[in-house]
Amino acid sequence: MSVSSPKRVLIIRLSAIGDVVFASPLVEACKRQFPDAEIDWLAEGVVRPLLVGMPSIGRVILWPRQEWRALWEEKRLVALFKAITGFRRELRSRDYDLVVDAQGLLKSAFLAWLTGSSQRVGFHSKEPNGLLLTQRYPKQITSRISSEYLGLAEELGWDTQEFKMVLGVTDEDQSRAEAIAAPMSYIAVAPFTTRPQKHWTRAHWRSLIQTLVAQGHKVACLGGPADRAEAAEMLKGLNAESWVGTHPLGVSASLVSKARAVIGVDTGLTHMGVAAGVPTVALFGSTCPYTETERNNVRVIYHDLDCAPCKRRPSCGGAFTCMAALVPSEVLDALEHVLAVPPQQVDKEREIVHG
Repeated sequence: MSVSSPKRVLIIRLSAIGDVVFASPLVEACKRQFPDAEIDWLAEGVVRPLLVGMPSIGRVILWPRQEWRALWEEKRLVALFKAITGFRRELRSRDYDLVVDAQGLLKSAFLAWLTGSSQRVGFHSKEPNGLLLTQRYPKQITSRISSEYLGLAEELGWDTQEFKMVLGVTDEDQSRAEAIAAPMSYIAVAPFTTRPQKHWTRAHWRSLIQTLVAQGHKVACLGGPADRAEAAEMLKGLNAESWVGTHPLGVSASLVSKARAVIGVDTGLTHMGVAAGVPTVALFGSTCPYTETERNNVRVIYHDLDCAPCKRRPSCGGAFTCMAALVPSEVLDALEHVLAVPPQQVDKEREIVHG
């Protein structure tokens, strides 16, 4: 499909943090194809700090999800209807020629439909989104990072010669990060995510951090407010910084971008390291790893067990062998490798053409 010269384009990817990072190349791919188009992004408020600094995004429009949910739970249905129709008016006032639902869910397709655009495209889904979109495409998930969004952009006929993830953080967030720690002076670790089967063991993290500190590295731990208690236990007695839940997302993303290296599990902060071109070691177990990152300074550690990836249905009775079997020495070896990549050799030429 190719849309000729749209004046206004809306990209919808509401959350989560890592997926917004993965979808970020869509903006520049669209802009290269349609240099005169205005490009907006519809998202939840939590991910706004990753988008607002992108120079090719005109507006970041926030879906008032929490407000709608509260009205629904309070059974204030008239107020909910008014809130939805008011949001519809806001979206339709932008007169979008093309809406790209990069989420692939019923709720995102509904928001695309609210725009009134005559061209609403997105992914095939297990959810019944077909009546709300005008065109759907299969998700082309491969071992390449951002593969599903690359496939979508190619289906749309956009320019995907360069399809690189970016962090749209502001100059203010970058300055705040520099005030916290000097760039390149620390290794950032990202141990936390939403599912226990994606976590590395506390003992492994402690062993790794102890070794890094003994080698003379400054180690800083990043995470969200919900991770503070676990971080306190994990870092107890270790000479490491805890930035867990202490800085807003834009500042945390900036801290990642200024790190000497990033080590983390399958979580948004780790993916930010790849996006920022920082030497990164990513630990995967229960989820499908990306192995083609378009970066020479990224190493993905993944043991291809018979039960992996189990995704959301672990069969190990809580042993999480896929992650426990990754040992600190592997991570240290991978870290040494990514740190040795010269800056001029970080980007690798694209070798695989998706079609």
